[in-house]
Amino acid sequence: MAVGNRIYLKREMPDPEILAQFAKIPASNVGDVMGRSCGMDPRIRLMSSPKAQMTAGPALTVKTCAGDNLMIHAALNIAQEGDFIVVANEGGSARSLIGEVMMAYLYYHKKIAGIVMDGPMRDIDEIGKWDFPVYATGTNPGGPYKEGPGEINVPVACGNISVSPGDIILADPDGVVVIPRKDAAQILEDAKKFQAADESKLAAAKNGTSKRDWVDKALADKGYEIIDGVYRP
Repeated sequence: MAVGNRIYLKREMPDPEILAQFAKIPASNVGDVMGRSCGMDPRIRLMSSPKAQMTAGPALTVKTCAGDNLMIHAALNIAQEGDFIVVANEGGSARSLIGEVMMAYLYYHKKIAGIVMDGPMRDIDEIGKWDFPVYATGTNPGGPYKEGPGEINVPVACGNISVSPGDIILADPDGVVVIPRKDAAQILEDAKKFQAADESKLAAAKNGTSKRDWVDKALADKGYEIIDGVYRP
């Protein structure tokens, strides 16, 4: 088997009902019930203008050499409607990975859920207006090579987070979280409870009934000295 030059056509996919429910929960709520260790690095940020606040889809993973998009072109051929393409790019930034032509094919024809790239894009003047989730590290007018090597539907690291094929990608204006497919059902239930509690906390914050005594307790437990005075050197 040609490791480094493999394209797997099949993935184990998440439950579609679970996937649909995640699209109603903010990424921050999901991240908080996953130990706050599932969010991609904020260098990967929203570059377009999707109308829906949250978007979720199964990961179609792409592993490229920095600045090379041959494997992304291959992914365009096998992507399915609703997929979230996730591109690992070795952290490269010298060349853009994708532009308007490729993106239009994904958006208008393939109808994927979105794309996340650990690298730059180009043609932001057009793509930035689209109702389509596009996450990248920035822009670069320089185009990519098309040489490979690379792989599709293998485990990758994107934005410092591990992503396996078929994991659930949840994206909103705050960024991107990765939900392991095998744990998705439990994470969903935990996230629903957290979201309900978070909404109650927000209401209390707005009307001034928030319980803040935990702060004093935490400071006391950690041995902070509270000084009723002015600091003087």
